[in-house]
Amino acid sequence: MLVGVAALLVVVLVAGFALGVVTVRRPLPEAAGEVSLPGLGAQVTVVRDERGVPQIYADTSEDLFRAQGYVQAQDRFFEMDYRRHVTAGRLAELVGDNPDAIAADAVTRTFGWRRVAEQEWDLVTPETRAYLQAYAEGVNAYLENRSPGEIALEYTVLGLQVEVAEPEPWDPVDSLAWLKAMAWDLRGNYGDELERALAYGTVQDPARVAELFPAYPADVNATILQPAELENPQRVENELTPEGARTLSSDRLQAAVDAAERALDAVPVLVARGEGTGSNSWVVSGEHTASGSPVLANDPHLSLGAPGIWAQVGLHCTDVGPDCAFDVAGFSFAGFPGVVIGHNADLAWGLTNMGADVTDFFIERVRDDTYLRGDRWEPLETRTETLRVAGGEDVELEVRSTVHGPIVSTVLDGTDAVTESPVDGTRLGEYAVALQWTALEPGRTADAVFAFNLAADAADMQAAAALFEVPAQNIVFATTDGHIGYQAPGRIPVRQQVPGPVPSDGTWPRPGWDERYDWTGYVPSEQMPRVLDPAEGFVVAANQAVLPAGVAPFLTSDWDYGYRSQRIRHLLEEEIAAGRPIDVDTMTTIQVDDRSPFAEALVPILLDQEIDDDFAAQGQALLADWDYRTDADSAAAAYFAAVWRNLLQLTFWDDLPESARPDGGSRWLTVVQGLVEDPTDPYWDDRQTVSVVETRDEVLTQALVSARLDLTVEQSKVPEDWAWGELHVLALEHPVLGGASIPAPVREYVNPSPVGMPGGSSIVNATSWDASSGSFEVTAGPSMRMVVDLGDLDRSTWVTVTGVSGHPASPHYDDQLTAWAAGETFPWPFSRGAVDEAGRDELTLVP
Repeated sequence: MLVGVAALLVVVLVAGFALGVVTVRRPLPEAAGEVSLPGLGAQVTVVRDERGVPQIYADTSEDLFRAQGYVQAQDRFFEMDYRRHVTAGRLAELVGDNPDAIAADAVTRTFGWRRVAEQEWDLVTPETRAYLQAYAEGVNAYLENRSPGEIALEYTVLGLQVEVAEPEPWDPVDSLAWLKAMAWDLRGNYGDELERALAYGTVQDPARVAELFPAYPADVNATILQPAELENPQRVENELTPEGARTLSSDRLQAAVDAAERALDAVPVLVARGEGTGSNSWVVSGEHTASGSPVLANDPHLSLGAPGIWAQVGLHCTDVGPDCAFDVAGFSFAGFPGVVIGHNADLAWGLTNMGADVTDFFIERVRDDTYLRGDRWEPLETRTETLRVAGGEDVELEVRSTVHGPIVSTVLDGTDAVTESPVDGTRLGEYAVALQWTALEPGRTADAVFAFNLAADAADMQAAAALFEVPAQNIVFATTDGHIGYQAPGRIPVRQQVPGPVPSDGTWPRPGWDERYDWTGYVPSEQMPRVLDPAEGFVVAANQAVLPAGVAPFLTSDWDYGYRSQRIRHLLEEEIAAGRPIDVDTMTTIQVDDRSPFAEALVPILLDQEIDDDFAAQGQALLADWDYRTDADSAAAAYFAAVWRNLLQLTFWDDLPESARPDGGSRWLTVVQGLVEDPTDPYWDDRQTVSVVETRDEVLTQALVSARLDLTVEQSKVPEDWAWGELHVLALEHPVLGGASIPAPVREYVNPSPVGMPGGSSIVNATSWDASSGSFEVTAGPSMRMVVDLGDLDRSTWVTVTGVSGHPASPHYDDQLTAWAAGETFPWPFSRGAVDEAGRDELTLVP
């Protein structure tokens, strides 16, 4: 009987395993053979290399994008479907009665991303509409006659919890709505603006708040451009007046600001969030390169997940001409046709976040269904949204907006903070916070994507940049005929100089009832900064300040502080000074440089601290001969990171609210560099220790000692056994099935194995971590790396963080991860001969 039971168990296990294999492999697409694609005008060829990257060849532009839609639906439709549910505020319809999903839907519906995208459909050109329509037709052709389980494993898993309907047909507006999510995650200084207000609520001193937001250190870290003019009539340096200080210090206003921040944090991260979500890009002219032609590098630092944000693709017209003008390859977003970053036969371009201030928070006085404007009470614009919840009850949401934008402080909490007039008790209304953001106005960014794909020279890039309204990005470019350049795009608000209660330059929330604070227009595109063929022979754009302070146009006061960009400049200058021609390998080596600017700035003063205890001093000894490299095996890098984390906690946590605690990025290095010059600055003092005033050296010593103890617990009592990569781990997560609430077997299947990483925040190899969380886990990093040699495009290289497929069962789900983590890249074929030579599978799409 026991033998019989054992045999039956084996049969059940084998059958279960077989069923599981069939289930997870059923959605894998056909990569070879012949498939019918309705709507095609002629045959299309899809050549895939050993990593599954598709290179598509078609006779017309519409057929090219129709085939791209089909191929991306093959590889990543669930990712596309998830994104469109997020951007439309319909996530709970997909994943069910989940509080986080409902909160995300409420905020996204308040923004009205989908409503704005619908308006954009009428603004974009007929050609763009045709491309978007063709792409949608290709997606829908793939979905036709396929059950959810045949399309993606995720639908099968979700079907165990909620009823999963057939996916809706793809709509061209779904693609436009995705651009809103990209713009949201890459917006400018909104976090700094809220943090100033929240910090003031506890610090209560404008000067001390200013210490936390120092000016860009242009004397140390160069700006992207350095034009001669030094006048900026748009910028104003006014400070908080007593009236503004009273408003910002109000407990009721602080509650509204805090509620606004919680609401905005509820939006799922689709592209980027937090420290390190910047990017590196630079381009070197042919006078300094081995090929004699320009070489361009780009690695956008974004949030990392599985699958990765980018989908590599090549889009080629079989005969480039009036009927089909595209011959481009690079990195696309699944869900949007074309290439977002890459190169064509004439020009390569890279993007980094410019960080321009395109959002403002307006403090509004709201009374019933009205809000205060000057001395008038204007009616609020209101609408009701119904949130559908799979397996749950519908949720009714009232969206209220002022002239500035939607009120975000009441989306989750539902109430405003009531305040009374201090003079006569007259009810002036409640404080509420509204968000004005350039992307909530319809624009033509979709047109810009195709303009980039077709650009051949600097004039074309300037014209494309004029269309690329959101998000505001730095563009570096190079051409095969030898030119290099920089172009700033974006819809940048013009703010009036207002001698009012709060600064009017966008750094603080603004009083909505004072009409002088309203935006007065946008910077004309022809006035946006640009340069062609600079004298030094290279351009570096890595989120640092674009222009020196006081130079028009005013873009923002809140930049990345330029440590990455300056390191890149230094390495390029070293190569040029030594007479070593720069090539693709040089650029790749720079991309993975892991020298820490934090260590360069702080280790000397840390070594000056006297630690009496021999055991505690063993950690400090690691710093004495450290080369400041943060490779994964480095014990000194692990110890220094723990010191930095503890230093920030000891210095600032007693002064700031939890939501404004230091993340440890470039701003905080500049802050601490300023503080170490004053050993008795009030921030060194721990306000929780009554009748004791701590100074700099006490805090630094305590940070050193506590870091030694922390790593003793976390890794080993022997400092030489510590390793940065054991702490600094990248644990990629699937956006729906990868979280802690999902059963472990599913999580382990869809989440790639964790990888120990080198690098860190504000390091060129920017594998960032968040010091405020207490964890060293990687939160963002180079989402891809590319280097383009304009002298021979087939010598170019590329890599992405995971792989081209969104199917966990596919060998291409994470087949680039190991190489990416090690700083390696792959050949990037572009010419038809190189593509065919690298080809492994060929799929023919026929009408």
